[in-house]
Amino acid sequence: MLMPAMLRDTIAFLGHSIGDFLILLLLARFYLQVARVPFRQPIGQFVLALTNWLVLPLRRVIKPIGVYDTSSLLLALLIAYLMHLLLLWISPWPYLFANVFSLLAILAAAVLELLKMSLYLLFAAAVGQAILSWVTPYHPMMPVFNGLTAPFLRPLRRLIPPISGVDITPLILILLIQLCLNIFISDFERLILTQVRLPT
Repeated sequence: MLMPAMLRDTIAFLGHSIGDFLILLLLARFYLQVARVPFRQPIGQFVLALTNWLVLPLRRVIKPIGVYDTSSLLLALLIAYLMHLLLLWISPWPYLFANVFSLLAILAAAVLELLKMSLYLLFAAAVGQAILSWVTPYHPMMPVFNGLTAPFLRPLRRLIPPISGVDITPLILILLIQLCLNIFISDFERLILTQVRLPT
């Protein structure tokens, strides 16, 4: 699809920004429910207020599986898929969408987008937990951060004991997340999108 570069860049920026924001909210809803974190605190109410209009209608058809809010996760995947489809469609490169292999490659990119946004969410929780643990350990947001980071910090704490009474495992987790994002995720995302076949 040929369009002026400025218009294309504007649509790409807005599509990516809005898409990632919605994905982040839906993933936050999914993970908070998995971690059994109450939605009574402000961040929980914020997430519910901005996602109920999407999740509640779908939940009438797709029921949760145990603690897993499948509606939120499927919506996040759908938005990621449509976002990548839009970004490829407006790009100047000649992608071929009427091809099963290309559609599967976009699906793989959407799954990778969910993984990337999950890591961003975990990164924000780990940073927030580290800061609040030093400044105000009893802040109302601490249960939220603890619920999101606990499954990842527990194995690290078995390997790395506190140093002079200071728990450095949140810093180790932050470093590991940055490593995954900057080395593995970015390269793998480019590799996947190059598999969207060009017309012959």
